[in-house]
Amino acid sequence: MRFSARYEKLTLRFRVPAGTSRGVLREKTVYFLRLHADGRTGTGECAPWRGLSLDATPDFEARLAEVCRRISAGEHPADIRVPRLPALQFGLEMAWLDWRNGGTGILFDTPFSRGETRLPTHGLIWMDSPDGLRRQIEAKIAAGFTVIKMKIGAIDFADECAVLADIRRARPAERIALRLDANGAFSADDAPAKLAALAQFGIEFLEQPLKPGQWEAMAKLCAASPIPIVLDEELIGHHTPTDRRRLLDAIRPQGIVLKPALLGGFAACNDWIAAATERGIQWWANSALESNIGLSAICQWVSARAPDRIHGLGTGKLYENNVAGRVKLVDSRLARREA
Repeated sequence: MRFSARYEKLTLRFRVPAGTSRGVLREKTVYFLRLHADGRTGTGECAPWRGLSLDATPDFEARLAEVCRRISAGEHPADIRVPRLPALQFGLEMAWLDWRNGGTGILFDTPFSRGETRLPTHGLIWMDSPDGLRRQIEAKIAAGFTVIKMKIGAIDFADECAVLADIRRARPAERIALRLDANGAFSADDAPAKLAALAQFGIEFLEQPLKPGQWEAMAKLCAASPIPIVLDEELIGHHTPTDRRRLLDAIRPQGIVLKPALLGGFAACNDWIAAATERGIQWWANSALESNIGLSAICQWVSARAPDRIHGLGTGKLYENNVAGRVKLVDSRLARREA
């Protein structure tokens, strides 16, 4: 079978600037990889995240063009491996799965992908002023979300604690679960005291308190923290099964968050899941702010792996110029959109 390949570029614009401890996001560039053969086309999304993805480099588009050239010259897309270009590898895997399944956008045959069930998701709260955080949280709860994930680390820590205290006064942990994401904003010196302060609010878990690469300090936090610690950015750049297991054995986190575009696709994430499960480590999946095409693919994969767990997949409404997709957010749950 001879394939042809091409790509299209789109810059997505955020409806509202999205704040994290790494800065404010206003736009994101994505590339749609199209594989064509035998009268059908498979589509994948390559979405490197500037400042975070390994392949968010000035030459990414040139390297994507080279992969397209290789495919059009006769190389089979399923045989191409570019582990150090995780967003590109994910786009290739997605496009191949789509093509293999008929080019309809259905990558995994599950009750969710058939439109029979919905997926729960958490409500994501971006960095904001204290009053802005409160407004975001109230809006999510009013929409039916029972799990709230709040970005922390960009404003005064005491203000963040005051917001969390307000939530807990009105809504106990039995009603609303709270997850926090520091995006590496804490230091090894101040993290223990901050974790102790946050523990009073009944936090389900805290994501990535320290910047990646501080394995010894992170391991000490995970061993002593009153709040479960979950790794996110720490997982980036570990391309082999051996590397992944070495990291988990060294740090021993309570959980990991998987973002296929940052880790090299579903196959890589499946190996992370296997390694975590072997060690009694929990896992969740999050989008990496993909367009609706990438988000649909991740939702279908999650629906095949852990459909009852509450993941972080409700990002389809972030962009004012998002493309049409196969999923839609209905209150606090994701549903398949009819073609």
